[in-house]
Amino acid sequence: MPVKVPRGLPSAAALASENIFIMDSDRAEFQEIRPLKIAVLNLMPNKIDTETQLLRLLSNNPLQVELTLLKTASYSSKNTAREHLEAFYRTFDEVVREGMKFDGLIVTGAPVEKLRYEDVTYWDELKRIMDWAEHNVYSSMYICWAAQAAIYYLYGINKHVVSKKIFGIFRARVLDKLNPLVRGFDDAFDAPHSRHSQIAACDLHACPDIDVLAESDEAGVYLAADKSLRKVFVFGHGEYDADTLHNEFVRDSAGGRIDTDLPRHYYKNGELGNLPDMTWRAHESLLIGNWLNYCVYQATPFDLESIK
Repeated sequence: MPVKVPRGLPSAAALASENIFIMDSDRAEFQEIRPLKIAVLNLMPNKIDTETQLLRLLSNNPLQVELTLLKTASYSSKNTAREHLEAFYRTFDEVVREGMKFDGLIVTGAPVEKLRYEDVTYWDELKRIMDWAEHNVYSSMYICWAAQAAIYYLYGINKHVVSKKIFGIFRARVLDKLNPLVRGFDDAFDAPHSRHSQIAACDLHACPDIDVLAESDEAGVYLAADKSLRKVFVFGHGEYDADTLHNEFVRDSAGGRIDTDLPRHYYKNGELGNLPDMTWRAHESLLIGNWLNYCVYQATPFDLESIK
């Protein structure tokens, strides 16, 4: 089944060209199905790329998903046209005023890992969103920096900035094969990582409220969740395209950053620009499908007003 998106969303045309089923809001009105209401708080600089990546994954499941794109009001993106944001995004305050509730929430990463959380422009707003999600969203998925931020705010476990960016494609192994989030996973799988900070694996393993589900010897924890599966933490970027790490390396190099080497285990033959085969999309698609099915669809109340 498709993702229901606003008419005219640029990502929809890109995905349609890949033979991915996208349904606009007009057609969706004729289906007598209650779609899963999923909100995406998009903190990434290039929002259209991230929309496309997440929509591609959300579309590959048998459930109808109604998408709401959210932006922060306390920070205005400099890399996405204001017209796009005004046409397709809503602010958290608008959602609260309208009393909206959601089956699921995805909060993306953001390139602010080196900053103290309290120094991030939208930190207070993000804390309000996490508090609100406790009683207005059934299950939330936090990605990369957002996962670190949620772990810090909800459990008091802080990150540490690393001397060299954790950057490349890293092999992770599944630690708990009985958890629904990794149902169908191979014993080991590849995943992209791109971050300047890390939460120590030992700190996550020591937290009694968190289950560590997949971990990389080189890149640390990839996937964790709370016991109820209402909070899911993904510390990498399985949604990335084949060229995303390359584009980030070119950006970082142009910016004169000296703490970023070539992405590891990425370029074919180690040659700059020789892009890799995709070796992670199937598992990330399975992860998103498992989250939608087992953490959201199978558990969320039919009447969203009864979420507590």
